Amino acid sequence: MSFGKGPVVEYRVVSIVRDHARERGGAPAVTGDGRTVTYAELDARSSRAAQGLRAAGLGAGSRVGYVGKNAPEFFDLLFGAAKLGAVLAPVNWRLTAEEIAAIIADSGAAVTVVDAEFAALASRLPGRAVVTGEAYEEWLAARPASDPGHTGTPDDVVVQLYTSGTTGVPKGVQLTNANFAIGERMARRWRLDGSSVSLVPMPLFHIGGTGWALAGLYAGCRQVLVRDLDPAALVDTVERERVTNAFIVPAVLQFMCQVPDAGGRDYSALRAITYGASPITSEVLRRALETFRAPLFQLYGMTETTGAIVQLEPEDHDPDGPRRHLMRSAGRPYDWVELKIVDPATGAERAPGEPGELLVRSSQNTPGYWNRPAETAALLAGDGWLRTGDAGHLDAEGYLFLTDRIKDMIVTGAENVYPIEVEEVLASHPDIVDVAVIGVPDERWGETVKAVVVPRPGASPAEEEILRYARERLAGFKRPRSVDFVEALPRNPSGKILKRELRAPYWEGMGRTIA
Repeated sequence: MSFGKGPVVEYRVVSIVRDHARERGGAPAVTGDGRTVTYAELDARSSRAAQGLRAAGLGAGSRVGYVGKNAPEFFDLLFGAAKLGAVLAPVNWRLTAEEIAAIIADSGAAVTVVDAEFAALASRLPGRAVVTGEAYEEWLAARPASDPGHTGTPDDVVVQLYTSGTTGVPKGVQLTNANFAIGERMARRWRLDGSSVSLVPMPLFHIGGTGWALAGLYAGCRQVLVRDLDPAALVDTVERERVTNAFIVPAVLQFMCQVPDAGGRDYSALRAITYGASPITSEVLRRALETFRAPLFQLYGMTETTGAIVQLEPEDHDPDGPRRHLMRSAGRPYDWVELKIVDPATGAERAPGEPGELLVRSSQNTPGYWNRPAETAALLAGDGWLRTGDAGHLDAEGYLFLTDRIKDMIVTGAENVYPIEVEEVLASHPDIVDVAVIGVPDERWGETVKAVVVPRPGASPAEEEILRYARERLAGFKRPRSVDFVEALPRNPSGKILKRELRAPYWEGMGRTIA
């Protein structure tokens, strides 16, 4: 049985800035780094960026890199690239310099704009790098504010977001005009309109940042960009800026609830808080409802589905009501999205209540990974279906309950970590003969990374020694926070490590293991 279906009206991402500049150019579009850019200004700045990129030899299909925190320059480049038919490829600035350079090289970006905070990276990147600030503004000012006029087709790629890969360089998820064509519907479902003030705390290299911001821009409202995630500052911003809507990951939502006097602030402008991207506990949900006194929406999706495909409505957030069990679900699919649960081995569809792998079919599904035909073939199941790699079941009403990650991905503070990346680093330690990396529950981050290690015979490595070894070789969010030592790892007859067996003791009694 599958749930959800329906058509979506086509539109082009580049039309957002053109239409609003013409119809309401004086309205604020983006606030960040102490300044506000109107829709007319964003249209002009993005046209200058397009001309600068064109002068550098970029055109339709070219990639443009961005390494930076949430700032107005991101949108100059997003719409500027779209005005040429080029593609913006933002990179996770939390990665190491070597990882960032490898992603820029993989994208083929000839030009990368680098946040001034990371100016030291510029000389280490392939192609030309332009640092934000004086150099960037001079780069813009040197070009006319003349729109190149590219419109494109529904199938044109406009954004390429990188998601952690199971081996080597992360994969570039290509997202098209057609994928983002749900912007109008999403804006309505999330209560966004032209009068909204939308908080954007999720990083723009993440679909939770880009997707949320584009929905707000489609609605014609003001986006308040959050550069650094400081819970106390976020609480102040929500009150001071009269924020009406926000997308906040559970870990940050929890920290905000813990800010002294958070419950006593003026949140009268808030229309709704949307959350997702990582696990959340019932206690955090209860505290958020009490603190912010605003409706809550839960979203479930992935980069490959252009973000949210399932939503849990405010009326289903009733911790004391007769249907409180629904708070353990991810919600129901949008009416233009189809879901089904299948046997991972045979592909046979499961009946309601029976567990299996979740597949999704909608216009939001990516056409594939950039230059990764084998990985694309593994992702796409045929006939429009996409394999999510998540396991769970659908109930008779179409609510989705997720219970595990078939691909073993760990979500820690909304950052995706694939165990094999960490395992490959730890396996190079001279005193480790075997290793498995799993996600274990954490009150703050939803999950944290744990290494389960088999020491070399005769060796007795200390936990701190292994953690230090990882710190020197991995990005912060990928590092293990704890180490367990065992004599052997459980494996099946084919030699595959039974990670579910390793995880089970840590997740026992947890009513909610995945958002």
